Formats: sequence, C-alpha cells, structure tokens
Amino acid sequence: MKILLDAFGGDNSPGEIIKGAVDYVKEGGVAEVCLVGKEDVIKQIIKENGYSDKNLSFLNATEVITCEEAPTEAFKKKPDSSITVGMKALKTGEYGAFVSAGSTGAVLTAGVLVAGRLKGVKRPGMGTIMPTVKGSPTFFMDCGANAECKPEFLVQFAIIGDVYMKKVYGVKNPRIGLLCNGTEEEKGNAFTHSVYNALKQVEGINFIGNVEGRDIVSGACDVVVTDGFSGNVAVKSIEGAAKVIMAVLKRNVMASLKAKIGFLFMKKAFKKTVKEIDYNNRGGAVFLGVNGVICKAHGSSKAPAIKASLFQAETAVKNDIKSEIIARLTDEKLSLIKYE
Repeated sequence: MKILLDAFGGDNSPGEIIKGAVDYVKEGGVAEVCLVGKEDVIKQIIKENGYSDKNLSFLNATEVITCEEAPTEAFKKKPDSSITVGMKALKTGEYGAFVSAGSTGAVLTAGVLVAGRLKGVKRPGMGTIMPTVKGSPTFFMDCGANAECKPEFLVQFAIIGDVYMKKVYGVKNPRIGLLCNGTEEEKGNAFTHSVYNALKQVEGINFIGNVEGRDIVSGACDVVVTDGFSGNVAVKSIEGAAKVIMAVLKRNVMASLKAKIGFLFMKKAFKKTVKEIDYNNRGGAVFLGVNGVICKAHGSSKAPAIKASLFQAETAVKNDIKSEIIARLTDEKLSLIKYE
C-alpha cells in the first residue's frame, strides 16, 4: 500500500508534515508514504533531524500553491505544484490515497479535474467525523465541497456515508439523517422535501428521517447529510462553540483559588475531554467520489494531525471503499428513484 503526502501543504509545512510521516511509520503505519514536493528540501530536513527514511519515498514537485491564492488560477498557473503532481500520481492507481493540509479549494479542484470522478458519481463530496456526547463518531457530509446541490447529490452522499461508516468504522447498519430545521417530515423547504422523499426510496440504507443541528453531536445518527453550504456553516459553528467553551472554562478556573484546586482533581478528565474533541486526533476530512481516497487535513495541522490523517487514509484504502462506492452508485435501482 502506498499513500501520497503533500509535504508542502499547510501552515506548518514542510517540517511538521515530514515529522508526521516519520511518526506514522514509527508507530506502526503499514503504508509506504510518498512525500510530494521539493525533494532536495525534504531530504535535507530528514537528514538535519536525524529521521529514519524507512518506508518513505519521494516525488519531486517544484511549485507550491498557498492558501492565499485563488484555487482555480493557482491550479492553472502551477502545473508542477505538490498538489497537482500528487493528484496525477493518484490517478495512475499506483497510490491508494492522497493526504494534504494545503489549500482546500486547490485540493478539491485538482481532485475533480486531475484525479477524476469515480464511475457513477455525480458530484464528489467532503465528509468529516464529528465527536458525539455518546462517544461514537458521526460522519457529516457534505461539509464544504458543494455550496449548491441537487437532491440526487445528497442521495449519493448518504450512500457514500453508509459505505464509509461500514467499511472504516465497522458500523453494521448506519443510521442516516437529513439535516433540517426540525425532525418532522413536513419541516424544511422544497429542496429538503425532495431529498427526504428520495432517501425513503433508496434500498440498503437505514434512513431515519430529518435531524436537527444539535443531533450532529448528540449521537442520534451515524451519518448526517446536507449541502456543502449548510454543512460548512454547521461544522465551523460547532468547532467555534467548542473553542469558546474550553476558553471560558479555562478563564473561570484561573479566576479562583478554589477552582484551581478543584481542577487538580479533575485534570485527567479535562485532558481526556480535550483529546476527544481535538481534530489532531481524528485526522482530516475525506473527499470521496474521486479516483482514490483524498484526505484533507486542517491547514494548521502539526505532526500529530498528519499522523492521524495517514492512519485514517490507510484504513480507508485497506477496506477498499473505492470499489464499494462504485458498486453502490452504479446500481440500476438508483435510476428508478423519483425526485419530486
């Protein structure tokens, strides 16, 4: 198994990205990690830090797309960027996945235009794992790839989410919910009504109906589907709320001697809580529906997050979600679904 890693993507590249790859191998990762980017710089960093190059390979790319650049323009102007070179390699089929903490727009653009869509996929989507109060993960899709969607896109997101949770997390019969402004069937607008009616017709999925924003993290379902605009707002709102809660809690603990003393007794519980909600331990968002698994790590990712993303990609490739997605989305029964 081989996984491509964009060594020059993200705020902390290339140093933290390379360290993440080294840590992944050191901690039992089975895939060969191919570091994509300026090969001479990568090798120099490995040498300077005394890293082992075991299970590491290199693919030279002389250009870098930054997050400040317009994704489509940068993609056209920099054909030898680490993102484009990596996507071209992914398309060959020699590598099972591509991991990057670089520009989300550039990764998504190259994923579609270079790697290409899987057979049967109308629109690839980006999904992410959200922690829940029950401790079980919820897969949330689309979280930002498609601001405007047709009902059939969300039907495919539901099927892809079903495959992902079964194959990667071992959930036998994932509960699938449609994000809405109420749980009743009549809630929502014309778009969600159409999606709701279509999902009821899909065989092989456990559609439980509408779910509200709070259900994303309540553990009420295993997969939540929505359009990329609503999804991105929801995910960032949850991330922001988590940061506010932790910041306010820290402020209040530091404001009183009694609270500080109490914190000493609860220190382990707080550390465990932070670990559960920290994206560094969950890996990145996955862009599914393209040729290969694309894992988009957070732009500020450091070595632990990159390591987690590589393990995430390894699991997805190992369980062959690509073949399963093709099989499910090319089923002739899907063409019989009526959209109202």
